[in-house]
Amino acid sequence: MQNENPETATMTGRTELVLLPTHHLESTDAGTGTGLRTWTATGDDPQFVLAPRDRSQIEGGWYLFEADLRPIDRPIKQPVLYPDYGAGQNEFVRIPLPIKVAAGRPAPVLVRFDHPVRSLRYDPTMSAGSFALGPVHLQRVGRWRAGSLMLSQALETCTDWRGKMQVLTFAASTLLSGGPRGLAEWLYQKVLSERVEATLTNDYASWLRQYDIPVPSDIEERLAGLPRRPLISVVMPTYNTPERWLRKCIQSVRGQAYPHWELCIADDASSKRHVRKVLAEYERLDPRIRVVYRAENGHISDASNSALALAKGEYVALLDHDDELHPMALYEVAKAVNEHPRWKLMFSDEDKMDEAGRRSSPYFKADWNYDLLLSQNCVSHLGVYDTQLMRDVGGFRKGFEGSQDHDLTLRCVERLEPAQIGHIPKVLYHWRMVEGSTARGASEKNYAATAGCRAISEHLQRSGVKADVEVTMQGYYKVRYALPEPPPLVSLIIPTRDKVELLRMCVESILAKTDYPDYEILVVDNQSSEQSALDYLDGLQSQPGVRVLRYDAPFNFSAINNFAARQARGEVLALVNNDLEINQPGWLRELTSHACREGVGAVGCLLYYPDDTIQHAGVLTGLHGV
Repeated sequence: MQNENPETATMTGRTELVLLPTHHLESTDAGTGTGLRTWTATGDDPQFVLAPRDRSQIEGGWYLFEADLRPIDRPIKQPVLYPDYGAGQNEFVRIPLPIKVAAGRPAPVLVRFDHPVRSLRYDPTMSAGSFALGPVHLQRVGRWRAGSLMLSQALETCTDWRGKMQVLTFAASTLLSGGPRGLAEWLYQKVLSERVEATLTNDYASWLRQYDIPVPSDIEERLAGLPRRPLISVVMPTYNTPERWLRKCIQSVRGQAYPHWELCIADDASSKRHVRKVLAEYERLDPRIRVVYRAENGHISDASNSALALAKGEYVALLDHDDELHPMALYEVAKAVNEHPRWKLMFSDEDKMDEAGRRSSPYFKADWNYDLLLSQNCVSHLGVYDTQLMRDVGGFRKGFEGSQDHDLTLRCVERLEPAQIGHIPKVLYHWRMVEGSTARGASEKNYAATAGCRAISEHLQRSGVKADVEVTMQGYYKVRYALPEPPPLVSLIIPTRDKVELLRMCVESILAKTDYPDYEILVVDNQSSEQSALDYLDGLQSQPGVRVLRYDAPFNFSAINNFAARQARGEVLALVNNDLEINQPGWLRELTSHACREGVGAVGCLLYYPDDTIQHAGVLTGLHGV
C-alpha cells in the first residue's frame, strides 16, 4: 500500500483492506462458499500487502483489525502486522496478533499505529500449509474506547479478584504518575505481551510434538547402563488435595521409567476424608509409598519436614501434591548424578499444566546463576537435593511458608561451591494450574513473595552482605546493595568529536539527574573542529567536577578510553557514550554498588531507544567459544 497522493482522504469508518499476495503465497481457489478464500503458504514467510479499498490514508492512532483466518491442514503460527512508517518494515515495529484471530473467530483486535502508515504488511502465519482467509477490515477508534478495551482485556486474564485488584491498583498508580498517555502505553504493552505468551503457548505445543518423548523405547538398556542407581526419595506434603489431582500426582511417580524411588508423603491433618482413603489405597498398592499422618495441621514447612523424616534415599526430590513429574524425571536425575558425581543440588526446566492436561508456559532455565536466584526461585521445580545436606541445614523452616523451598535452596547454597550445583536442561516437572496455585501467577499467593523477600534478606545477612530487598510489581525480588562508606569516586569517561547537541544532552542530563555523591566527568575531545563544539568544550572547563582532555590522534575508541583512564582519579571507571541521556537519578548508585561487590569486575546496564524500546540488555558470553 503506497499512498503519495496528498488529496487522499483519511480513514475514518470501517474499511475493507485489499489482499495483495507478495511472498510465499499461492491462491488455491476463488472461494470456499463461505466468503473465505483458500491460500497455500509455500514457505515459512507468507506475506500480504494490505491496501484500503477506498484508497484512504491510515493515519497514526488506534484501530480495530479484523481478519477471519482459519487453518486447513496445519495450525496457524504467530500472525503479525508490519507497518512501514517511512523507514521500512522491521521487527521493532511488528504488531503480534492473538491466536484467536487465527482460530475462526474474527473478533476485532486492537492495534496501534505510531505514525501515518506508508504500507502495511500482513503475515498470516509462520509455517507452510493451507489456510482460508475472509475479508480483512480496519476501523479507526478513539483513545477512550481503546483504553476501555485494553483494560477489559487485562482484567479478563485475571483468574480471581486479587489479580483484578492488582491490575486496577497498578493502572491507577500509572495514571497518576504518567497521565492518560502513560496508562495507555502500559495497557498496550500488557496486551501485546499476553498475545506473545499465547503465541508461545501455541508454539510450545508444536515443540512438544517434535521433541518431547515420554519414555524412549531403549529405556531398559539406558537403565542397565547406569553405574550408580541411587534411591531417590520423593518428598510430598498433602493437605485437602482434590482427589483427581492427588491421584494424578501419585500416578506420575508410579509411572517413572526409573524404578529406584520411594514416595514419602506427610498428610497435614487433612479434613477431607478422601485424602486418607486415597493415600492408604496407594500405600497398600505399592510398597515404595510410605505415608505419615500428622495429628495437627502445621502448614507446609512442618508437613514437608515430616515427609523428609521418612526419606531413606541418597537424594530428595520435591513434589507438590497437585503437580506431576515427567515420566523420565527421575531417570534424568540418576543420569545426572552419574555424569556429575559432585552435584549435591540440581534442578530441571519446568512448565505448567492446566486442568485438561494441556502443557504451556515452559521455563527453559539458565545454568546455575546465583544473581538470578536472588531475583526469583530459579531452582524451584524439579529441585533435587543431597539428603544429608538437607538435614544438615535443618530442612524446611517454619515461618517461610510459600517460599520454604526458596529459603531451603539459599541455605544449601551457602554450603556449596558452584561446581556442586547443576542444571538438567529438560522439562521434567509440570505445575498444575488450578485456583490458588502459584502456577496461576504471583498474585495467587502474595504471602509467598513476602516470605521470599525475608528468605533472601536473611541469606544476605548470613553471608555478610549489606543490602535491602524488595518485591517488584511483577513479583520478582530486587536486591539493592549498599555502597561502601564512603562511596568511591567514580570517573565518567565520555569520548566525543563534534556533535555538540549529543554531548550537551549527555553531560547536562548527568549533572541534573545523577544523585550519586562523588563523581567526576572526563570529556575526551578527539579532534573536534566544529566551532559550536569547541565553544561548548571551552565552557565545560569551568564546570566543577568536569575536565576536558584533548586526544589529538586518529580515532581509536580503545586508545581514547585508555588515555582517559590513566588520568582518571576515581576508584571506579564508567565508560559513557556521548549519545546517552540519563533517565533515572539512581543509575550510578546502582552500577557502582554492583561494581563494588566481591567477584564483580564489570557491570553493564539496560539501554533504551528514545521510544522506550530496548536497545541493549547485556552481553552473553560462552556461545561459539566467545
